[in-house]
Formats: sequence, C-alpha cells, structure tokens
Amino acid sequence: MTDTTIDPRVVDTTDTPRTHAHTDAEKEVVSTHVLVEQKKVEQLRELSKRTRIAQSEYLREAVDDLLNKYHKLPEEP
Repeated sequence: MTDTTIDPRVVDTTDTPRTHAHTDAEKEVVSTHVLVEQKKVEQLRELSKRTRIAQSEYLREAVDDLLNKYHKLPEEP
C-alpha cells in the first residue's frame, strides 16, 4: 500500500478566494494561501526588513516573473 500523505511543507494550496476591490482605478486582487519552506519564509522576511519592501510585493513580483517566463501574462493596455 502506498502512503498518500501530503507533506504540507512542500505543497502549495489555494484557499477560497476573497476579493478586494479598493478603487475603480485598482485591479481586483484575490487573497491566496501558499505553504512555503520555513527557511525561505525567514529569508523573505529578512529581505523585506532589510529593504523595507513588503513581502507581499516580492511575492506578486515573483508571480509576474513566472507568468512572463511562460508567456501567460496578458499584455498591459
């Protein structure tokens, strides 16, 4: 019998989306939940403190970079 236990330290999950519409000028954003290795979380937190740039901003930039890499991001108008 195969062990089907999922190790939560290495699996990305998305929770039920919660949308936030700030103003008409801003794009709609959705809250998501991602599990990341503890060491990487600590490194991101330290980078954020050192540069005074929000962790969420770095994560949004990383998603944009990944989508651009695979040509999935629609062009800006």
